[in-house]
Parts: sequence; structure tokens; C-alpha cells
Amino acid sequence: MTNLVLLTAADVQLMQGLAQRVTATHPQLVNADATYGELAWNWGKGHAAHGATWQRRLWFSGGRLVAWAWAQLPHRVHRSDGQWRDVTTANLVHQVHPDHADLLDEVIDWYDRTAAHCARTVVPSAADGFALKRWAAHGYQTDPSSLGDTGVWTQLNQRDLTDVAEPALPEGFRFRDADEAGPEAAVRAHVDAWAPSTYTAEAYQGVRQTAGYRGDLHILVEAPDTTMVASTIMWLDEVNRTVEFEPVGTHPDFRRRGLATAMLLHGMRSARRAGAVHATVACLGAPGHPRARGLYHGVGFRELSRNAPMIRYQA
Repeated sequence: MTNLVLLTAADVQLMQGLAQRVTATHPQLVNADATYGELAWNWGKGHAAHGATWQRRLWFSGGRLVAWAWAQLPHRVHRSDGQWRDVTTANLVHQVHPDHADLLDEVIDWYDRTAAHCARTVVPSAADGFALKRWAAHGYQTDPSSLGDTGVWTQLNQRDLTDVAEPALPEGFRFRDADEAGPEAAVRAHVDAWAPSTYTAEAYQGVRQTAGYRGDLHILVEAPDTTMVASTIMWLDEVNRTVEFEPVGTHPDFRRRGLATAMLLHGMRSARRAGAVHATVACLGAPGHPRARGLYHGVGFRELSRNAPMIRYQA
């Protein structure tokens, strides 16, 4: 296949299929942003604005996708506070099926050609010793921003859904789903939680059209004044009967009231009714980022895997 091809919705569905196959046999080897839910979320919210900078390469064997590479090239991001942020490095999201690990060198070579004009980052799984050695052999090193107590590496957390506690909201608050609340409220809830945010109504339309999105699994918490003050989207992988929370956020003025805990419990019980038996959620793993990790551990999640950010500086 040609090297300079932009990522499409059909490509993402194929990539989600590979994520499901790797999850079924080697869940610790699924790379950062390459899970079933992360692919849907990142493609959905960003392709309208940044798709022109998203190049990809796919590798097949016997008609099945066995490796893929998604290069996100430098671009400019508009935030909800009216400011612009320039992303000056390239980032690679990728996955290689463990049975075809020899393709990784082709993935790296393709990425180096595609993003040769700038610094390049990648986030393989820390459990993939073979991959870490191959990236290092191509000149990649541990990304300094991932080091120390405030490092930016992430961990993927997992729990089963056999025993999920009853959620308890403060008086006057209630659960809604996105089908009930409507698009405007869903967008506002996300922007308020993550301000300054790059999320827009157009981004949400992209999310809604992404394979795997379900409005009944997009949960919000409504305050007594009808404002949506917390929200999460759950991505149901029906093949592995796993649901992934991405994103999870609460308005700053309503934090530390137990809303996120109740929302996660309510979401897990909803996912169980939809057929899920496991749930996953990612968070920053370094010691200096305890809040989200504490939230997830408090409702029963424990670390499944973590990533190992690497970088190659422009020559």
C-alpha cells in the first residue's frame, strides 16, 4: 500500500478489530491509544479538525489486518478559551499482532520516513520487551517528560463486573444518558470538566457517528438546577465483553462530592446489563497524579498494564 494515505473511518473499524483480537489473547500488549475504545474516541472527536494530518499504513496477512500505524503529524489546536496551541512533534499510535512481531521494524521505518521533519514520539506497552528493544535500536529513547513524580505515562486499569456496589448520588442529583440529555448538554458537560478543551459540537457529532458509540452508554450526572456536571462515555467491546470508560470528567465546582464514584458504579451496572463482564479505564500513573488513580482504585480497578513513552529527536 502507498505510504501517504489518510486515515478513514473504515480503517478505524479494522484497527478496532485487531485491538479486539490482541485483547483476547495478550491484553497487556495493547499499546496506548490502540484499545477498542481509545481508537473510537480519538478518531471520532478529532478527525473533522485534524484528519488531514493523520496518515496511516496497514499490513495484512491472509486478508486480515495484522499491523497498523497511525501517524499524527504537527498541527494547530483551537481551545475553548479562544487560544491556539501548536503541536510541534509527531506522535505514532500503532499495533502489531504478537504473531507478526517481525513487522515492527517496517512500522518504525514507515514512521521515520513519514515524520522525518520533526521530533517523533511513540508509546509502546512497557510489557512488550521485544518492541522496546526494536524502538531503541532505531534511535528512540525514554521520553524525559515521562520521568519523575509528575511523569506523563499512563496505566490501564481493569476490574470484573461480578460485584458492583449500588451508586449513591447526593440529594437532588440524578443520572441521565446522552440520548435523554441531548447533544448540547453532552458537549457542555465535557468542556466544563476539561476546560480549556478542544471539544466542540462538531467533535461530538464525529463521536456519535463512530462505530461502537451508544447514547445509552454515555452517562451524565444532572445537578438540581439541570446542569450536567459530570459525564463519561463507555465503549462496549462485544467480542471480549469488556467496556472501556473514555473519557471521565467532572465540573471543577462539583468535585469531591462522590459524583464520579457514583457515575462509574452506575456505568458499570449499566454495562453489565448490556453484556459486559469486565471494565477498563486509563489514567496517569506517576505518583504526582494521584487523583484519578485513587478514584478508579476506590471503585475496584487495579493496574493491568502501563505504557513506556519514547521519543526520537529530529536530526
